[in-house]
Amino acid sequence: QVQLVESGGGLVQPGGSLRLSCTASGFTFVRYGMGWLRQAPGKGLEWVSSINGVGFTTRYANFAEGRFIITSENAENTVYLQMNNLQPEDTAVYYCAKYPTGYGIGRTYDARGQGTQVTVSS
Repeated sequence: QVQLVESGGGLVQPGGSLRLSCTASGFTFVRYGMGWLRQAPGKGLEWVSSINGVGFTTRYANFAEGRFIITSENAENTVYLQMNNLQPEDTAVYYCAKYPTGYGIGRTYDARGQGTQVTVSS
């Protein structure tokens, strides 16, 4: 059974940083692409970033490019999202997602975690 457990969310001031973690179980981690999506209050689910199964290929949404960094640690079955220079518009629930192939983007995932809240406010 696939399980994705996010952590690392919280309250941060504008300009601050957070590092989200997602620990995966129930599948062979290196064989599948992983990603992060978010949902802001009153808005739809939005793709943030993806990384391929072996961790060499990454891609970002325009708003994340240059501020967010996605990495993975295969030995720990964990994917991270380092978020820098956070702004109030980054406030959202952030979800970790697994894709059905070695790489995926957008909402084509086949499993998703419960999410972790990120609030950016002064």
